[in-house]
Amino acid sequence: MQPPSRLGLCAACHGANGYASQPGVPNLAGQHLDYLRSALKQYRDGSRNVALMRAAIGPVSDVELDALARWYSAQPPQAVPSR
Repeated sequence: MQPPSRLGLCAACHGANGYASQPGVPNLAGQHLDYLRSALKQYRDGSRNVALMRAAIGPVSDVELDALARWYSAQPPQAVPSR
């Protein structure tokens, strides 16, 4: 699977493979495809009111949005360290 053309847009905060490096930013790797698709559409249309996400996703087409959701859902989730 090729990385989507808009990956850099998301990777700045969520990482290219979906592992966020900043506190408070969620990991996207391994999330369910339908969840990611829905969440991205909600950020884009403003029903999830997060200004940064709305600005980032606003210009993304449905095709690009789907490619981003597919990419992140296909990445292996980050292992949780054992305690």
